[in-house]
Amino acid sequence: MSGQRLGPKGLGTRERIVKAMLDLVESDDEMPITLSAVARKASVRMSNLYLYFPDLGELLLAALRRAVDEQDLPYMRCLRDRWPDGELSRCCEIFVHAYFHFWQSHARLLQMRNNLADARDMRLIDYRNRISAPLITLLLAQMDASGEEGDNGSRDCATALVTGLERMATVVINPDFAAMTSLHDKSERTLFIARLACAEAKIIEYTVSRLRQQREAVPTINCSGRAGRPT
Repeated sequence: MSGQRLGPKGLGTRERIVKAMLDLVESDDEMPITLSAVARKASVRMSNLYLYFPDLGELLLAALRRAVDEQDLPYMRCLRDRWPDGELSRCCEIFVHAYFHFWQSHARLLQMRNNLADARDMRLIDYRNRISAPLITLLLAQMDASGEEGDNGSRDCATALVTGLERMATVVINPDFAAMTSLHDKSERTLFIARLACAEAKIIEYTVSRLRQQREAVPTINCSGRAGRPT
């Protein structure tokens, strides 16, 4: 907090605090995660913890960077290669299932992120927007679109897809999902989530396919001044 460079001991303490946070998040204990709980888990005094993380938001950001930013996320890998037209349906399903699996694997951490962002913590709002940007860019590439100025329609579609996908994932990992859906049997909930994932995949497939077709149909002006299709 004072701007001093951390030495080996300080780095070790900071690492222990972040690890304690992640351990608590990934545990089955449903007790609220607080700075005091993290301090106990990390075996550090509260006064020492505050030297590294002045509030829960700062600690949460550090945990997110470790669990999300520093990882090569499977759902992002699904987007890096262009989905063949003939395999569009399968590729969309693989992507959505990978995305849902990520959210289910980091449910508590992502819920805390969304709760603080929804409470207007600008640090978490900025983080959520920043982490969505590469996903939007890769979806635009799947649409054969650049999303640059003059192509706002494609960017709007990609943004809407990502927003809908994230909100659906948020619903799926909600602790009250069973009550919300009146599905108290775990196997029924699992089947319902699979259907929701399939529906999301179909929406993405339709949008990507439609925008690709529109781009193929847009005429261009060749050197002779005549309209033609892009090659």
